[in-house]
Amino acid sequence: MDEKQRIVITGMGMVSSLGVGVARNWEYLTAGKSGIGPITKFDASHYRCRIAGEVRDLDISQYLPPKEARRLDPFCHFAVAAADEALRHAGITSANLDPNRVGVVIGAGIGGISTLQDQGEVLVARGPTKSSPLMVPMMIIDMAAGFLSIRYGFKGPNMGIVTACASGSHAIGEAMWMIRRGDADVMLTGGAEACICPLGLTGFNAMKALSERNDDPTRASRPFDLNRDGFVPGEGAGILVLESIEHARSRNATIYGEIIGYGLSGDAYHITAPGPDGEGAARAISAAMKQAGIRPDEIDYVNAHGTSTGLNDKVETLALKKALGQQAYKTAVSSTKSMTGHALGAAGGLESIFCLQTILTGVIPPTINYETPDPECDLDYVPLKARAKTVNVAMNINLGFGGHNAVLLFRKYEG
Repeated sequence: MDEKQRIVITGMGMVSSLGVGVARNWEYLTAGKSGIGPITKFDASHYRCRIAGEVRDLDISQYLPPKEARRLDPFCHFAVAAADEALRHAGITSANLDPNRVGVVIGAGIGGISTLQDQGEVLVARGPTKSSPLMVPMMIIDMAAGFLSIRYGFKGPNMGIVTACASGSHAIGEAMWMIRRGDADVMLTGGAEACICPLGLTGFNAMKALSERNDDPTRASRPFDLNRDGFVPGEGAGILVLESIEHARSRNATIYGEIIGYGLSGDAYHITAPGPDGEGAARAISAAMKQAGIRPDEIDYVNAHGTSTGLNDKVETLALKKALGQQAYKTAVSSTKSMTGHALGAAGGLESIFCLQTILTGVIPPTINYETPDPECDLDYVPLKARAKTVNVAMNINLGFGGHNAVLLFRKYEG
């Protein structure tokens, strides 16, 4: 790859059901600890699924004054906390770089759904004159990117991306290209989601997409296991700082990894189900490898979409076999959603950071609750316990309703 095309990661920040901050998340993830438990944000006793990976430890008053916090939906709260950490990690402030050359691209699947729900209740109970004038700006998905731009004074490319559960990964991939084509030197990017509310849970329950292991929440998310019965909703945010290699070197930044490939495709098959042969996801994997110029045997780890649903896990396994051939059986694959739950549009941001942490630490997080092998899911899913392994290249896969497929490739940085 042309030296001028190289894009590196200089900052990372996250909030998830495992806690606030990259260090806390990584400690719990590699210990195989689950962040999933009974829903506490509202009374879920009448729902088929009553468990979730809730963010429990975030005190938004540490980041925003009360009046400002009230003007933002919770998914923006998560984005703020993760972005603040990522920028601290990168050593970036609006005072030490050209704000016109710094952009923000944040993905979300359903954005301000709790605001939509709350204001719908106001409309029904009190009439249209009582609706909040802030309803629309709080609800719209692009507000995470918009608010972060305002908060930090970043005036470069700015947008929100919506591709369901692939949103965070698409945001990162598009941010990479914005730097490569010269639109920015630095991009703040990733995904955020706050979907655990009655309306969000109602929708997924109606689809029968969620696990109903309510009496055993930490064992409910079981990616690739024969006895999986649906995904467990999660929430949070994962935000990265991407920079051109020249810009990072010019300010002597610490570089944590390099993004080397981005593949995307559409299934053109069904509004919720993946194409049954895995062809669409396989094309995205192959496109990312082609762009990166790497072979299947150079991929050391795959952070799978791994939702714990019957269709996804089987089809994703097929896609890996199509794209990697026999090497798929020799590659470590795990689903961290077994511990965080499925954070929808935030998943790509969270799981990209997990890929980078795997490269930095030489530890692969496990797929917990993988106890009964499924004959149709027959790869190495790193069951139950973390594994020590040198990782030079890691792949992140995210797939979304509507047939959206996104794949990112990260590599250990070598100057």
